[in-house]
This record gives sequence, structure tokens and C-alpha cells, in this order.
Amino acid sequence: MLASSAGRAAARLGLPLALIAALALSACSKHEPAPEPVRAVKVLTVGVGAFNTDHEFAGEVKAQVESRLGFRVAGKIVARQAEVGQRVKVGQVLAQLDPRDYQLAADAARAQVAAAQTNRDLAAADFKRYTALKDQNFISGAELERRETTLKAAQAQLDQAQAQLTSQGNQAAYANLLADASGVITAIEAEPGQVVSAGMPVVRIARDGSRDVVFAVPEDKVAAIQPGSEVKVRNWSDNSEMMGKVREVAASADPVTRTFQIKVSLDAKTSPALGATVYVSPKALSRAGAPVIKLPTSALRQEGQGTAVWVLDKATMTVKSVPVKLTTADGNEAVVASGLQPGMLVVSAGVHVLSPGQKVSIYQERSALPAAPTPEAPAPSQEAGVATAGTAQAATLRAAK
Repeated sequence: MLASSAGRAAARLGLPLALIAALALSACSKHEPAPEPVRAVKVLTVGVGAFNTDHEFAGEVKAQVESRLGFRVAGKIVARQAEVGQRVKVGQVLAQLDPRDYQLAADAARAQVAAAQTNRDLAAADFKRYTALKDQNFISGAELERRETTLKAAQAQLDQAQAQLTSQGNQAAYANLLADASGVITAIEAEPGQVVSAGMPVVRIARDGSRDVVFAVPEDKVAAIQPGSEVKVRNWSDNSEMMGKVREVAASADPVTRTFQIKVSLDAKTSPALGATVYVSPKALSRAGAPVIKLPTSALRQEGQGTAVWVLDKATMTVKSVPVKLTTADGNEAVVASGLQPGMLVVSAGVHVLSPGQKVSIYQERSALPAAPTPEAPAPSQEAGVATAGTAQAATLRAAK
């Protein structure tokens, strides 16, 4: 039907019969799809290499002993001498409470001591007089015993009053917050004018001495770290390195991060400043030098719920998908745990445009062609210069005429 229509149209236009037949055949034939182009891919040979990096964690330098100091009595803060970052010595005043109430209580206790002292002296004088009367048999022994009991009671009251005076004196002294150890003030938790209760933290002091590096590790690595194991510590500011030992491993995970806190002790003479950032590499987790198979991340692709790579069959020059299992990263490369064997050819670029069984070719980089030499302009000859000069002279003569 289509051929007859084309013939009638060509007859009306006056075309030759041969051209009409060619048009009819082309209208009846079906076009075959173009063959899929052979893609050029970059490949690499799987080999066993050495693991180069270690597990490194970020940590912070802290004091092994950090105390929160507070007043032993309640009151209103009237002065605070401590400042953050200030270095203090033992016995230095850090803050003060209003001491008037405690001074009045001490005065009252002192008055009670004076009254008890007077009663004791009176009881002692009576006992001395009654002892003399007993020696002369003017009184009975029972009367003397009553006087002796009165003296003992007066002495006990005096002792009680003196103890109360000492206690009130201590309460007045507690109005001054003193540093109980040399160190550095790391935090201020109360300000002048604030009313604090007994024991409420006012300042925080990091005591001088050994330092700790505190960092956290995930649950799958905490079992390998034991107290006493060596740890390499690298200072962030100048990349200086030092060695430390694990001092404490947390018994339970942090409720928020679900990681375990590790404390590494450092020598106070060589440790960085408090609060400095450091990088920690536990030797127990080191894998440096271990033989592993590594691939660049450009060779990996997601397939279903896992990771796969394209492996080239050099006999047929086709690719097939091979699932692999990854364990960790070594710099910018992925470490393969299973799925590959040394000697395999793995596609390292263009993995997302391939399909199973697709024919490929190995990409060959073209070498750069040498640049063609630039032809230099010939230097003007002496004869040309003479001719140019003669032409200019003739032009000048014509202009003068």
C-alpha cells in the first residue's frame, strides 16, 4: 500500500522508474538499531598493600584532679577575688561572705564562756571551803560530795561553752573561701551579691600535677583498650608527639553519645596546656603495616543493600558485578574485607554507566604531540635595506618637483 502510494506520487512528478523502485524498497525496509558503543574504562589490578593509617581520636587535656570549691556555711557573697585562668596558691582567699552574723554568734559564745567560767570558779571556791569544813568534821561527807558534784557540773558547762565558742569561731573563719591546693581557676559559678547555701560550688580549680587526656571511643573498640596500655598523643598546635598510658576506662557508656570515656595520664612537665586539643592513637587499635586490599572510592557503587564493583574479564572484555564487603577507610581508599582476590581487574572510573555483560575497552591515555616549531621571520637582508632606502629617496625627489 505504502509502495503503490509512493509510485503514484513519483509518476505524477515524472521521476524515472528506477528511482521509483528505490523509493519503494526504502519505504518497505525496517531500520536496525545501532550497535551499543564499546565504552573505554580505566581499570586497576587488585593487589595487597600495607595499611597506612591508625585509629585517631580527638581529645582534650584536663587536670587529673579538678575540685569545685564552696563555702562551708551559708551567706551572701560580698567579694570574689578569683578570676578564670588565675593561678592560685594554697591558702589564698578566693571569695568572702558577709561575716557579721557569724561574728555576732561568736561574741555570744564568748559571753557564754565568761558566764560558765564564773560559775565554775564559784563552785570551785565552795568546794574548797567545804573541804576545809569536812576536815574539821563540821559537815558530813554527803554534803561535801554534793559540792563536788556542783563543781563538776560547772566545769562541764564551761567546757561546753568553750567548745561552742571554738565552733562559732570556725564558722566566722569559714566566711573566707580559701584555696586548698595550688592550681588554676577553670570556672566561676557564683558572683558577688548572690546568696549561696553551704557546699554550693563557687569556683572550680584544676590542681597542679599530672594531666589527663580525655577522649571517647565507640563500643566496638573499647574492649581492646586496657588500663596501662600505651597511647601516642599528638599536639594539635605544633604536631609534637608524646607518649601516655591509659589510666581509666569508663565502666558504662555515655547515655547521650553511647561512647566510652578513656583517660590517659601524661607527665605534667611535658603535657600541653589545660584545655588544649590533642589527637590520640591507642597502640592497642593500631593496624599500621597490616596487609589489606584497598580500592579508591571511585570504584565502588551501591547495589541493593550492599557495595559492589565491576570486574573485567579480559578474555571476553566484558564486565560483571561482584559484591564486596568493606571494613574501614585508609586515607582516601576503602579497605576490602572480602569479595576480591589479588590479580583481578577492577573498573576504577565510570562505574555508574555500565551494565552486566557489557563489552568495554581499556582506556589508553594519549601522549601529547610535540608542538610544531614556530617559523621565524627572516631577517631583512642588506640588499633589501638598500632598495628600501633608494625607494624612499626617489619619493622625496618627486615631492620636491
